[in-house]
Amino acid sequence: MYQVSTSSGRRYEARPGETLLDAALRQGVVLDYSCHTGRCSTCKGRVIAGSTIATHDELGLSAEERGQGFILTCVRQACSPIELEIDDLGDVVLPEAKTFPCRIQAIERLAPDVVRVMLRLPPTSVLNFLPGQYVDLIGNEGLRRSYSVANAPRVDNQIELHIRQVPDGAMSAYWFQQAKVNDLLRLRGPLGTFFLRGQEDKCLVLLATGTGIAPVKAILEGLASLPEHVQPRSITVYWGGRHRGDLYWQPPELPSLRFVPVLSRAEDDWSGARGHVQNVLLSDKPNLQNTLVYACGSDAMIHSAQSQLRAAGLPERQFHSDAFVCSATS
Repeated sequence: MYQVSTSSGRRYEARPGETLLDAALRQGVVLDYSCHTGRCSTCKGRVIAGSTIATHDELGLSAEERGQGFILTCVRQACSPIELEIDDLGDVVLPEAKTFPCRIQAIERLAPDVVRVMLRLPPTSVLNFLPGQYVDLIGNEGLRRSYSVANAPRVDNQIELHIRQVPDGAMSAYWFQQAKVNDLLRLRGPLGTFFLRGQEDKCLVLLATGTGIAPVKAILEGLASLPEHVQPRSITVYWGGRHRGDLYWQPPELPSLRFVPVLSRAEDDWSGARGHVQNVLLSDKPNLQNTLVYACGSDAMIHSAQSQLRAAGLPERQFHSDAFVCSATS
Protein backbone atom coordinates (compact mmCIF):
# COMPACT_ATOMS: atom_id res chain seq x y z
CA MET A 1 0.00 0.00 0.00
CA TYR A 2 1.08 3.57 -0.68
CA GLN A 3 0.47 6.58 1.54
CA VAL A 4 -1.29 9.54 -0.02
CA SER A 5 -0.87 12.96 1.64
CA THR A 6 -3.08 15.88 0.63
CA SER A 7 -2.46 19.61 0.79
CA SER A 8 -5.12 19.91 3.52
CA GLY A 9 -3.12 17.61 5.80
CA ARG A 10 -5.18 14.46 5.30
CA ARG A 11 -3.46 11.08 4.88
CA TYR A 12 -4.79 7.78 3.64
CA GLU A 13 -3.57 4.49 2.16
CA ALA A 14 -4.10 3.42 -1.45
CA ARG A 15 -4.15 -0.28 -2.24
CA PRO A 16 -2.54 -1.70 -5.39
CA GLY A 17 -5.07 -1.51 -8.21
CA GLU A 18 -7.24 1.05 -6.35
CA THR A 19 -7.80 4.57 -7.65
CA LEU A 20 -6.78 7.51 -5.50
CA LEU A 21 -10.43 8.60 -5.32
CA ASP A 22 -11.80 5.21 -4.30
CA ALA A 23 -9.09 4.84 -1.66
CA ALA A 24 -9.93 8.25 -0.21
CA LEU A 25 -13.68 7.60 -0.10
CA ARG A 26 -13.12 4.17 1.48
CA GLN A 27 -11.29 5.85 4.37
CA GLY A 28 -13.66 8.78 4.85
CA VAL A 29 -11.60 11.39 3.00
CA VAL A 30 -14.23 13.00 0.79
CA LEU A 31 -12.86 14.38 -2.47
CA ASP A 32 -15.07 16.12 -5.00
CA TYR A 33 -16.11 13.79 -7.81
CA SER A 34 -18.77 13.36 -10.45
CA CYS A 35 -18.47 11.06 -13.49
CA HIS A 36 -15.97 8.55 -12.03
CA THR A 37 -14.74 7.80 -15.58
CA GLY A 38 -12.10 10.45 -16.32
CA ARG A 39 -14.45 12.34 -18.65
CA CYS A 40 -15.09 15.42 -16.49
CA SER A 41 -12.63 17.26 -14.25
CA THR A 42 -14.42 17.45 -10.90
CA CYS A 43 -11.86 15.21 -9.12
CA LYS A 44 -8.81 17.06 -10.48
CA GLY A 45 -5.70 17.32 -8.33
CA ARG A 46 -2.00 18.00 -8.88
CA VAL A 47 0.79 15.57 -8.04
CA ILE A 48 3.49 17.36 -6.04
CA ALA A 49 5.62 14.29 -5.39
CA GLY A 50 5.46 10.62 -6.33
CA SER A 51 4.22 8.78 -9.40
CA THR A 52 0.84 7.54 -10.58
CA ILE A 53 -0.54 5.61 -13.52
CA ALA A 54 -3.80 6.25 -15.40
CA THR A 55 -6.22 3.35 -15.85
CA HIS A 56 -8.26 5.24 -18.48
CA ASP A 57 -7.79 8.25 -20.72
CA GLU A 58 -8.13 11.51 -18.77
CA LEU A 59 -10.40 13.22 -21.25
CA GLY A 60 -11.37 15.84 -18.69
CA LEU A 61 -7.86 17.35 -18.68
CA SER A 62 -6.39 19.77 -21.19
CA ALA A 63 -2.88 19.30 -22.55
CA GLU A 64 -1.81 22.35 -20.51
CA GLU A 65 -3.18 20.82 -17.29
CA ARG A 66 -1.40 17.54 -17.97
CA GLY A 67 1.83 19.44 -18.45
CA GLN A 68 1.34 21.15 -15.08
CA GLY A 69 1.07 17.80 -13.30
CA PHE A 70 -2.71 17.63 -12.89
CA ILE A 71 -4.41 14.24 -12.77
CA LEU A 72 -7.95 12.93 -12.34
CA THR A 73 -8.06 10.93 -9.12
CA CYS A 74 -10.98 8.76 -10.30
CA VAL A 75 -8.76 7.01 -12.88
CA ARG A 76 -5.30 7.27 -11.29
CA GLN A 77 -3.52 4.68 -9.16
CA ALA A 78 -0.47 5.24 -6.98
CA CYS A 79 2.89 3.73 -7.95
CA SER A 80 4.70 5.22 -4.94
CA PRO A 81 3.92 7.41 -1.92
CA ILE A 82 2.05 10.47 -3.21
CA GLU A 83 1.80 14.11 -2.24
CA LEU A 84 -1.38 15.52 -3.78
CA GLU A 85 -2.49 19.13 -4.06
CA ILE A 86 -6.26 18.82 -3.76
CA ASP A 87 -9.10 20.10 -1.59
CA ASP A 88 -11.29 17.74 0.37
CA LEU A 89 -14.72 18.35 1.88
CA GLY A 90 -13.53 18.33 5.47
CA ASP A 91 -15.89 16.66 7.91
CA VAL A 92 -18.61 15.91 5.33
CA VAL A 93 -19.84 12.32 5.68
CA LEU A 94 -21.31 10.85 2.51
CA PRO A 95 -24.27 8.47 2.70
CA GLU A 96 -23.08 4.93 1.99
CA ALA A 97 -23.53 3.77 -1.60
CA LYS A 98 -25.53 0.54 -1.82
CA THR A 99 -27.13 -1.58 -4.53
CA PHE A 100 -30.91 -2.03 -4.50
CA PRO A 101 -33.42 -3.76 -6.71
CA CYS A 102 -36.03 -1.31 -8.00
CA ARG A 103 -39.06 -1.26 -10.30
CA ILE A 104 -40.46 1.39 -12.61
CA GLN A 105 -43.44 2.98 -10.87
CA ALA A 106 -44.30 5.36 -13.71
CA ILE A 107 -42.82 6.70 -16.93
CA GLU A 108 -43.98 9.94 -18.55
CA ARG A 109 -42.86 12.01 -21.55
CA LEU A 110 -41.87 15.54 -20.44
CA ALA A 111 -40.51 16.75 -23.78
CA PRO A 112 -39.98 15.14 -27.19
CA ASP A 113 -36.60 13.82 -26.03
CA VAL A 114 -37.04 13.67 -22.23
CA VAL A 115 -38.89 11.19 -20.01
CA ARG A 116 -39.54 11.28 -16.28
CA VAL A 117 -39.08 7.89 -14.63
CA MET A 118 -40.32 7.18 -11.10
CA LEU A 119 -38.68 4.24 -9.38
CA ARG A 120 -39.84 2.39 -6.28
CA LEU A 121 -37.63 0.41 -3.96
CA PRO A 122 -38.63 -2.64 -1.93
CA PRO A 123 -40.77 -1.68 1.11
CA THR A 124 -37.92 -2.34 3.55
CA SER A 125 -35.27 -0.45 1.55
CA VAL A 126 -34.38 3.23 1.92
CA LEU A 127 -31.94 5.13 -0.29
CA ASN A 128 -30.29 7.72 1.95
CA PHE A 129 -28.97 10.54 -0.24
CA LEU A 130 -28.28 14.25 -0.32
CA PRO A 131 -30.26 16.38 -2.81
CA GLY A 132 -28.13 16.78 -5.93
CA GLN A 133 -26.46 13.37 -5.87
CA TYR A 134 -26.85 10.79 -8.63
CA VAL A 135 -27.40 7.05 -8.98
CA ASP A 136 -26.32 4.39 -11.44
CA LEU A 137 -29.10 2.38 -13.07
CA ILE A 138 -28.15 -1.16 -14.09
CA GLY A 139 -30.29 -2.82 -16.73
CA ASN A 140 -30.20 -5.97 -18.80
CA GLU A 141 -26.81 -7.50 -19.54
CA GLY A 142 -25.19 -5.15 -17.03
CA LEU A 143 -25.81 -1.99 -19.05
CA ARG A 144 -25.10 0.85 -16.63
CA ARG A 145 -25.81 4.58 -16.84
CA SER A 146 -25.71 7.49 -14.38
CA TYR A 147 -28.70 9.77 -13.70
CA SER A 148 -29.16 12.62 -11.24
CA VAL A 149 -31.93 12.17 -8.71
CA ALA A 150 -34.55 14.84 -9.45
CA ASN A 151 -36.14 14.95 -6.00
CA ALA A 152 -35.20 15.41 -2.38
CA PRO A 153 -35.85 12.39 -0.11
CA ARG A 154 -39.59 11.59 -0.06
CA VAL A 155 -41.80 9.89 2.50
CA ASP A 156 -42.62 7.13 0.00
CA ASN A 157 -38.88 6.71 -0.84
CA GLN A 158 -39.54 6.94 -4.58
CA ILE A 159 -36.78 8.18 -6.88
CA GLU A 160 -37.43 10.58 -9.77
CA LEU A 161 -35.15 10.68 -12.81
CA HIS A 162 -35.18 12.95 -15.89
CA ILE A 163 -33.70 11.05 -18.84
CA ARG A 164 -32.75 12.61 -22.16
CA GLN A 165 -32.70 10.56 -25.35
CA VAL A 166 -29.23 9.98 -26.77
CA PRO A 167 -29.13 9.21 -30.51
CA ASP A 168 -28.19 5.54 -31.04
CA GLY A 169 -27.80 5.12 -27.28
CA ALA A 170 -28.21 1.57 -26.00
CA MET A 171 -29.89 2.67 -22.76
CA SER A 172 -31.93 5.29 -24.62
CA ALA A 173 -33.38 2.54 -26.80
CA TYR A 174 -34.63 0.90 -23.62
CA TRP A 175 -36.09 4.04 -22.02
CA PHE A 176 -37.79 5.38 -25.14
CA GLN A 177 -38.90 2.16 -26.86
CA GLN A 178 -39.11 -0.72 -24.39
CA ALA A 179 -39.44 0.45 -20.76
CA LYS A 180 -42.74 -0.26 -19.03
CA VAL A 181 -44.22 -0.03 -15.55
CA ASN A 182 -42.99 -2.74 -13.15
CA ASP A 183 -39.81 -3.47 -15.09
CA LEU A 184 -37.12 -4.69 -12.70
CA LEU A 185 -33.76 -2.85 -12.59
CA ARG A 186 -30.93 -2.41 -10.12
CA LEU A 187 -29.88 0.90 -8.61
CA ARG A 188 -26.48 1.80 -7.15
CA GLY A 189 -26.10 4.93 -5.08
CA PRO A 190 -25.99 7.57 -3.93
CA LEU A 191 -22.94 8.87 -5.78
CA GLY A 192 -21.20 12.20 -6.38
CA THR A 193 -20.57 15.34 -4.35
CA PHE A 194 -22.93 17.76 -6.09
CA PHE A 195 -24.85 18.86 -3.01
CA LEU A 196 -25.14 22.10 -1.07
CA ARG A 197 -22.65 23.19 1.55
CA GLY A 198 -21.67 26.63 2.77
CA GLN A 199 -24.77 28.32 1.33
CA GLU A 200 -25.61 30.29 4.47
CA ASP A 201 -26.09 34.01 3.65
CA LYS A 202 -24.64 33.49 0.16
CA CYS A 203 -26.25 34.48 -3.14
CA LEU A 204 -26.88 30.99 -4.49
CA VAL A 205 -26.79 30.63 -8.29
CA LEU A 206 -27.91 27.38 -9.92
CA LEU A 207 -26.89 27.01 -13.58
CA ALA A 208 -28.43 24.20 -15.64
CA THR A 209 -28.75 23.09 -19.23
CA GLY A 210 -31.15 20.39 -20.41
CA THR A 211 -31.77 17.62 -17.87
CA GLY A 212 -29.16 19.27 -15.67
CA ILE A 213 -32.25 20.83 -14.10
CA ALA A 214 -32.91 17.49 -12.34
CA PRO A 215 -30.42 17.92 -9.45
CA VAL A 216 -31.31 21.63 -9.29
CA LYS A 217 -34.94 20.62 -8.69
CA ALA A 218 -33.77 18.26 -5.95
CA ILE A 219 -31.62 20.95 -4.33
CA LEU A 220 -34.52 23.42 -4.30
CA GLU A 221 -36.79 20.82 -2.68
CA GLY A 222 -34.11 20.16 -0.07
CA LEU A 223 -33.69 23.86 0.65
CA ALA A 224 -37.40 24.19 1.37
CA SER A 225 -37.00 21.92 4.40
CA LEU A 226 -33.95 23.66 5.90
CA PRO A 227 -34.20 26.10 8.83
CA GLU A 228 -33.96 29.81 8.13
CA HIS A 229 -30.49 30.30 9.63
CA VAL A 230 -28.86 28.08 6.97
CA GLN A 231 -30.78 29.50 4.01
CA PRO A 232 -28.96 31.42 1.25
CA ARG A 233 -29.53 35.16 1.00
CA SER A 234 -31.05 34.70 -2.47
CA ILE A 235 -31.52 31.94 -5.06
CA THR A 236 -31.29 32.43 -8.82
CA VAL A 237 -31.88 29.59 -11.27
CA TYR A 238 -30.65 29.98 -14.86
CA TRP A 239 -31.94 27.13 -17.02
CA GLY A 240 -30.88 26.88 -20.63
CA GLY A 241 -32.32 25.08 -23.63
CA ARG A 242 -32.31 25.54 -27.38
CA HIS A 243 -36.05 26.00 -27.95
CA ARG A 244 -39.07 26.79 -25.78
CA GLY A 245 -40.14 23.13 -25.75
CA ASP A 246 -36.89 22.15 -24.02
CA LEU A 247 -37.96 23.96 -20.84
CA TYR A 248 -40.34 21.37 -19.43
CA TRP A 249 -40.31 22.37 -15.73
CA GLN A 250 -41.37 25.31 -13.60
CA PRO A 251 -39.71 26.02 -10.23
CA PRO A 252 -41.65 26.17 -6.96
CA GLU A 253 -42.71 29.54 -5.60
CA LEU A 254 -40.12 30.47 -3.00
CA PRO A 255 -39.81 34.02 -1.57
CA SER A 256 -36.11 34.37 -2.43
CA LEU A 257 -36.15 32.53 -5.78
CA ARG A 258 -35.61 34.18 -9.16
CA PHE A 259 -36.02 31.99 -12.25
CA VAL A 260 -34.34 32.94 -15.54
CA PRO A 261 -35.12 30.67 -18.51
CA VAL A 262 -32.58 31.07 -21.34
CA LEU A 263 -32.83 29.94 -24.96
CA SER A 264 -29.86 29.67 -27.31
CA ARG A 265 -31.98 29.24 -30.46
CA ALA A 266 -35.08 31.15 -29.47
CA GLU A 267 -38.03 31.70 -31.76
CA ASP A 268 -38.83 35.28 -32.78
CA ASP A 269 -41.65 35.61 -30.25
CA TRP A 270 -39.44 34.66 -27.28
CA SER A 271 -39.26 37.60 -24.87
CA GLY A 272 -36.90 36.03 -22.34
CA ALA A 273 -33.12 35.82 -22.08
CA ARG A 274 -31.17 34.58 -25.11
CA GLY A 275 -27.75 32.96 -25.42
CA HIS A 276 -26.00 30.80 -22.86
CA VAL A 277 -26.73 30.62 -19.14
CA GLN A 278 -23.21 31.60 -18.02
CA ASN A 279 -23.24 34.69 -20.22
CA VAL A 280 -26.67 35.73 -18.98
CA LEU A 281 -25.47 35.32 -15.39
CA LEU A 282 -22.43 37.52 -16.03
CA SER A 283 -24.58 40.14 -17.77
CA ASP A 284 -26.56 40.43 -14.53
CA LYS A 285 -23.33 41.61 -12.85
CA PRO A 286 -23.58 39.58 -9.63
CA ASN A 287 -21.46 40.24 -6.55
CA LEU A 288 -19.18 37.27 -7.17
CA GLN A 289 -17.37 37.48 -3.84
CA ASN A 290 -20.61 36.55 -2.11
CA THR A 291 -21.93 34.19 -4.80
CA LEU A 292 -21.99 30.40 -4.64
CA VAL A 293 -22.42 28.70 -8.02
CA TYR A 294 -23.65 25.17 -8.72
CA ALA A 295 -23.57 24.23 -12.41
CA CYS A 296 -25.03 21.08 -13.92
CA GLY A 297 -25.43 20.09 -17.54
CA SER A 298 -23.25 19.90 -20.61
CA ASP A 299 -19.50 19.66 -20.17
CA ALA A 300 -19.04 22.61 -22.55
CA MET A 301 -21.27 24.86 -20.43
CA ILE A 302 -19.51 23.91 -17.22
CA HIS A 303 -16.00 24.53 -18.56
CA SER A 304 -17.06 27.85 -20.07
CA ALA A 305 -18.88 28.95 -16.91
CA GLN A 306 -16.00 27.99 -14.64
CA SER A 307 -13.43 29.77 -16.81
CA GLN A 308 -15.46 32.95 -17.27
CA LEU A 309 -16.63 33.21 -13.67
CA ARG A 310 -13.16 32.71 -12.21
CA ALA A 311 -11.75 35.29 -14.62
CA ALA A 312 -14.47 37.68 -13.42
CA GLY A 313 -13.53 37.17 -9.76
CA LEU A 314 -15.52 34.18 -8.44
CA PRO A 315 -13.43 32.48 -5.69
CA GLU A 316 -12.35 28.99 -6.79
CA ARG A 317 -14.02 27.17 -3.90
CA GLN A 318 -17.37 28.82 -4.67
CA PHE A 319 -17.91 26.93 -7.93
CA HIS A 320 -19.26 23.36 -7.90
CA SER A 321 -20.22 21.32 -10.93
CA ASP A 322 -21.71 18.08 -12.18
CA ALA A 323 -20.95 17.53 -15.87
CA PHE A 324 -23.21 15.30 -17.93
CA VAL A 325 -20.84 13.32 -20.13
CA CYS A 326 -22.08 10.64 -22.52
CA SER A 327 -20.96 7.09 -21.92
CA ALA A 328 -18.17 5.99 -24.21
CA THR A 329 -20.53 3.28 -25.48
CA SER A 330 -23.69 5.47 -25.46
